Amino acid sequence: MVAETLLEAVTRNWPVVLAVVLASYLIKNRFTRGLNKYPGPFLASITDWWRFWIVYKRRPEVEHIRLHAKHGDVVRLGPNDLSFANPQALKDIYGLNKGFIKSEFYPVQQSLANGHRLPSLFSSTSEPFHAQLRRSVNSAFSMSTLIQYEPFVDSTTELFLSQTDKLYAETGEACDFSRWLQFYAFDVIGEMTYSKRHGFLEENKDIDGIIKYLGGLFDYVAPIGQIPFLDLLLLKNPLYLLAAKYGLIDATFPVARFAQQRMAERYPSTKDPSILPTTTSPAQQSQPDLLSKFMQAKDSRPEFMTDSLVTTMAVSMAFAGSETTAISLSSVFYFLLRHPACLARLYEELDGRATEGYFGDCEMGVVTWSESQGLPYLDACIKESFRLHPAPGLPLERIVPPQGAHIAGQFVRGGTVVGVNAWVVHRRPEVFGDDVEVFRPERWLVDEGKDKAEEEIRIKEMGATMLHFGMGARTCIGKNISLLEVYKLVPTVLRRFEVRLEDPDKEWTVHNAWFVRQLNFRTTFRRREITRPIS
Repeated sequence: MVAETLLEAVTRNWPVVLAVVLASYLIKNRFTRGLNKYPGPFLASITDWWRFWIVYKRRPEVEHIRLHAKHGDVVRLGPNDLSFANPQALKDIYGLNKGFIKSEFYPVQQSLANGHRLPSLFSSTSEPFHAQLRRSVNSAFSMSTLIQYEPFVDSTTELFLSQTDKLYAETGEACDFSRWLQFYAFDVIGEMTYSKRHGFLEENKDIDGIIKYLGGLFDYVAPIGQIPFLDLLLLKNPLYLLAAKYGLIDATFPVARFAQQRMAERYPSTKDPSILPTTTSPAQQSQPDLLSKFMQAKDSRPEFMTDSLVTTMAVSMAFAGSETTAISLSSVFYFLLRHPACLARLYEELDGRATEGYFGDCEMGVVTWSESQGLPYLDACIKESFRLHPAPGLPLERIVPPQGAHIAGQFVRGGTVVGVNAWVVHRRPEVFGDDVEVFRPERWLVDEGKDKAEEEIRIKEMGATMLHFGMGARTCIGKNISLLEVYKLVPTVLRRFEVRLEDPDKEWTVHNAWFVRQLNFRTTFRRREITRPIS
């Protein structure tokens, strides 16, 4: 009888009941783990939909910079989310053996292959899995090993130069430079991973719509990752994955499909083909590319390194390797073109070294990795571009361990999601100087008018505050690949061409969908005589 009376009362007064439940939920959010003591937008403290909306508008980094300028070093971005701006937080959150794990934002980014999730080094939240996988493939990504792959980079770079000459320098046509650089980055990573380019540069088009698909995927990932359970209703819907698993629909990402094709060519299946093929012995193959390294890891650690993980590594190379490198390359060129005095100084360095006979290639103008390391102003320009326009545009989220932790002087309870946005910490005046919004490569060079030891300490501190490749155990494993491409291509292009903005009065468009892409970056090219040694 009591139950019936209660049910009748709830049914009759459901609007009031609903309002009470909703109010209780919002109040609970507001006071979660005592986070109500931290400043931030009121809406952010009661619902993650505030974060969703800010990210969906594609410029969250601007809002994060503004909020930290207004509220200080700690800002509440969600019911259970804190953003830190103090550089000390970098060591406290991302330092080794601190016990912080990645948040549920990252699994949203997992690739799919016929209904299978492909957890990667980047997207996995499991520290033991990450440690094992990284241990299996780490040697393939050391800079000493990657130098062996330099011929792959050079091959694609020479094609990039010849195609740039033919398509743009000869014709005078304007180039969508950020897109052209993404074509380059994709083809380099294809060459390095599979000994086969995707074909973007040859055909000057988006092969199989891969770039369009990736752009759409990151547009999805960034806002959905703010409320991860939405992914289980949408792209990772169990019914959708089940249908894909049994071939009723095709849920395979285009990049995964390309990886499967390359693996099938290299290592014919020993049984019925599947999305994750059983492969033949890597001993049959001689290619010194990354795929061969992954297969060697499988041969060395068969109990862990499965065919699925080989596929995962091959797929993730294209995901992270192309997007972040293209963004970094675009940034360096854009800032140089926007600052003619800096560009002139870099040309002076390149031409000066060329007249001394420093560069070995005086025909194509390709700069080696070793040569790039002897160009201090180039190094300063690249680092300053990384500082002003880091590729990731959202906080690198981690979960505070159960026992809680001290972060930059604040004790934060266990289970809280915390993070630092590179766009915020890269603009700390006490680290980088008062002119943090200015592109000034000279900040990375020793000021000859000051104490050398103090200057070296200052520059070292700046380097330790940079978050563009992540930090700690989860530092991007492809960091050295990206650096190899950037440090080689920038001086190579400048030796061969005069690059100019199509319309110097037009700013580019910044599009933050987790990785901060650049749009409407249009340039022209004119051939430049390669400077040769003075005999």
